[in-house]
Amino acid sequence: MEIIYYPIGCIHSPFTSLRGMPIQPKGAPEVEGWIEIYPQFREGLHDLDGFSHIYVLCHLHRHSGYKLMVTPFLDTVQRGLFATRAPNRPNSIGLSVLQLKAVTSDGLVVMGVDLLDGTPVLDIKPYVPAFEESEQVRCGWLEDKAERAVDQQSDGRFSTTDEK
Repeated sequence: MEIIYYPIGCIHSPFTSLRGMPIQPKGAPEVEGWIEIYPQFREGLHDLDGFSHIYVLCHLHRHSGYKLMVTPFLDTVQRGLFATRAPNRPNSIGLSVLQLKAVTSDGLVVMGVDLLDGTPVLDIKPYVPAFEESEQVRCGWLEDKAERAVDQQSDGRFSTTDEK
């Protein structure tokens, strides 16, 4: 089975290198970016301005290859890939929840950007807390580490380019 996705736009951010960038949106609350939406998809932005946050699904274009056991940024122990948010994945799909500051005629102004400049955007969906809430959330091995994502930056451990 072949699956093909086409980008609907791309992110413009201050990050041009994997090294030193935040690993999650929580580590970049004041980082502004712009999501350029390609002309044929701009009509789909109608009514999005009423939302404060959006999910951004993207293609992690500077990552390739993967290992099923990885040492994630917030740990020193190897973990199963699917129990992490490591960027090197079988399908290189990234997910960020970003604050939506403005909808323009050709894109979106967003805050909390943790994505590389030029990252292809695959989809955008509104974030609706009532759809996501759960009273019985467990965070596995991240339970006592997740708050460190605020200060953690990429150190190149998942880079497949010469940025290591």
